[in-house]
Amino acid sequence: MKPASKLANVQNKFKVMLTASEAVPFCKTGGLADAVGALALHLAPWAEVALFLPKYKSVDAKNFLSPGAPFSVPLAGQMEKVRLFKTKIPGQRKNNPAVYFVDHPELFEREGLYAVEGRDYPDNSRRFTLFSRAALEGARSIGLRPDIIHCHDWQTGLIPAYLKTLYHSDPFYDSTAAVMTIHNVAYQGVFPYQAFEEAGFPGEEFRMEKFEFHGKINFLKAGIVYADSISTVSPTYAKEIQRSDQGAGLEGVIQNRQDAIAGILNGIDIKLWNPVTDPHIFVRYDLSDAQRGFKAKMRNKALLQESLGLNTDPRAFLLGMVSRLDHQKGVDWVAQVLPHLLDQGDLQCVILGAGDPELQKILRELAGRRPKCFRAIIEFNDPLARQIYAASDCFLMPSRFEPCGLAQMIAMRYGTLPIVSKTGGLADTVTPDKGFILEEQTAAALVKEIEEAAKLWRKEPGQWQEMALRAAQTDFSWTASIQRYLELYRRALGRTVRPDGLTK
Repeated sequence: MKPASKLANVQNKFKVMLTASEAVPFCKTGGLADAVGALALHLAPWAEVALFLPKYKSVDAKNFLSPGAPFSVPLAGQMEKVRLFKTKIPGQRKNNPAVYFVDHPELFEREGLYAVEGRDYPDNSRRFTLFSRAALEGARSIGLRPDIIHCHDWQTGLIPAYLKTLYHSDPFYDSTAAVMTIHNVAYQGVFPYQAFEEAGFPGEEFRMEKFEFHGKINFLKAGIVYADSISTVSPTYAKEIQRSDQGAGLEGVIQNRQDAIAGILNGIDIKLWNPVTDPHIFVRYDLSDAQRGFKAKMRNKALLQESLGLNTDPRAFLLGMVSRLDHQKGVDWVAQVLPHLLDQGDLQCVILGAGDPELQKILRELAGRRPKCFRAIIEFNDPLARQIYAASDCFLMPSRFEPCGLAQMIAMRYGTLPIVSKTGGLADTVTPDKGFILEEQTAAALVKEIEEAAKLWRKEPGQWQEMALRAAQTDFSWTASIQRYLELYRRALGRTVRPDGLTK
């Protein structure tokens, strides 16, 4: 156990410093940004929250404050000048969290967050090494002394390692514990040995039990090894990544820390995702008033069909999909089975998203051949996504793996029953009384579940409405998840990894 001083803030509000490479509403490439931004907001009533992000080119800082003087950060044997900019997450909530942006134009004033034209920046190791060290030095420069530094994904994986090595005897951080959240173990931040040298860690830390990963440095592995507590974004995913087929080469490392791991499901903002108040859907509705609610949902369906040029047919079973177009999401299975399903004449499908060029091409070609029953909109479009959630009868999410997934929860919130694989967060959120679950991860299993769903929709409308209402009333708010994070923070403050890898 840590000394009593380390636990002094447990009964009061924790001072939590969130560190991430992206967060809404400031910068986003995917679900990581949604999760971090939502966590910051929903944690704020329970903790003193500060969020640290890189100041990318896309972040407009003209109205931000500069809370302190520039400071120096060691990197590759040199001292780099860094500034902080400060704002708050916008909104009407009380105690909206402070947000601090690490400003280093040479490394972050670029078109993309991690890549340009699909190619990763070759100096990403340098960029996020500097961000990690600058977050620690920046907090010190403004006197922000956290109880918890909560790190998200590989881009912040060096922070727990810094705390337990170069900063382990620093009095400013002697009461600070590190929590590492794995959002997707497939993305690890693996770089040549030179990146380890540039980060300035003691040479003895480069060994198999710590940083070393097949002769290279692995940022995510470092975060897992050195963190006081670890979380994943769903309970099932916490178990899956300890298996060789899902651990992406880190399963052994994760197994060694299994006593420190908690699977905590992401929530959704139930005020933001609400068909009763959503300004973007055609007709707002409340399914608790079954007669009026389901009639309004059908009206959304008709208006979406009309707006997209589909046959305006209430008898057509409408499938929706809002997704990154990627094999991980099972989009190739969807593309494989759609011609057969569409040939039956009483089924329609709308897919919204962008991603793999080959999958985009396949979907565009299919849409060109079936314009009245299939549309593929290759873009990211939030208002249209909401219209698809509201209008569809079923929502497709046959992912090969899914650490958490938010789209299935949103679809259920709108009374649209999901068709999912039994993996990760999908297994934790979708049950047979609220959706349809593939028996195995194959295109044939996907066809079977779609046909079973369509049959139930046509033959048993009363049972269908009961399932849809049950799905819509499921509590996917952040409330329970925040309480689990607070407990994880308490555990982190009571279990600290020493520089020698033991606990105290």
